[in-house]
Amino acid sequence: MTGQLWVAAVVGFFLGAASTWIVAVLRRRKEIKALTLVPQRTRELMDALQSGATVVRRDRRSAYCNPQAVALGIARQDGALHSDVADLAERAWDRDEAQEEEVSVQRGMLAKPRLVHVRVVPLDENLCLALANDNTEIRAAEQSRREFAVNVSHELKTPVGALSLLAETIAEGADDPQMVRKFAKKMRKEARRLTKLIQEIIEISRLQGGESVIEHEVLPLDGVVHEAIEAVRLGAEAKRISIVSKIGTQATVLGDRDLLVMALRNLIDNAIQYSDEQSSVAVACSAANGVASVSVIDRGIGISASDQDRIFERFYRADPARSRDTGGTGLGLSIVKHIALQHSGSVSVWSESGVGSTFTFKLNVHEEAE
Repeated sequence: MTGQLWVAAVVGFFLGAASTWIVAVLRRRKEIKALTLVPQRTRELMDALQSGATVVRRDRRSAYCNPQAVALGIARQDGALHSDVADLAERAWDRDEAQEEEVSVQRGMLAKPRLVHVRVVPLDENLCLALANDNTEIRAAEQSRREFAVNVSHELKTPVGALSLLAETIAEGADDPQMVRKFAKKMRKEARRLTKLIQEIIEISRLQGGESVIEHEVLPLDGVVHEAIEAVRLGAEAKRISIVSKIGTQATVLGDRDLLVMALRNLIDNAIQYSDEQSSVAVACSAANGVASVSVIDRGIGISASDQDRIFERFYRADPARSRDTGGTGLGLSIVKHIALQHSGSVSVWSESGVGSTFTFKLNVHEEAE
């Protein structure tokens, strides 16, 4: 190797070593600067918070963020910061006071946006502290309550308005006994519908409060099923519908007897109301792998695929006209769903239009401790 090549190799070696040293020094300075901005003790305190927390720098980046902030999507470990949080920090610096608002955070292309409440407090001229909490569920609950209030007022107007009109008609035709009897019968029907609606509104409000299952007791499932069947026996006989029960288990469950009977009664009563006269409804009870199932099977009109995803919603009716004729309120299946949830169970449906429906109510089998 010539002298020139030796010189070039040595120079290249020293240049490479120098550049590596410079990069290492710059990285170390950056780390020291970050530690100076957010000391280790402060980081430990931030990590202990339940809320998402991040320290925002003037360059719209995060000096440090705890794992909760990363999970909420407002900051990343590499210093990236949600743009809305950076805007909120700039506003806090400009006004020299805390700023807060709800930020929509999209985590992935297919995920639904989350609503994150962020409060930013200026610490000095270069740093802000941002605290974040997920408000998605709270906002959904508020929206649900608003919709429930609107639906209740709408549903109550129908029978109340009908009763008012019927009363006026009877007053005008008081001299016609036949007409009075006819409209008095309609008034009794609307009054029963109103009473049922009010009772179910009270029941579903109590269920959603999370304080319904107060008295747990060990119950034989076959006894609960028989009690529910007897509760709807008169309605079935009025339509000449036979109820066929097949009890294939002696399993016991832990729960509230009245609520479980109500849930199964609603399912069986629905099957009766949506079945043709002189048909049959089957109630099958079984248990396997620690799960007890009660299936209510009818050969009625069935439920379309588009309606099956919504039938457990409050006030939703797959067939509004038929519901009015049968006195349905649109709350029965929603009550069933909430009772199942209160008992750590589930309810599902299989149905096909013109063939019939099968509703399956599942509970955990209770096993006595030895």
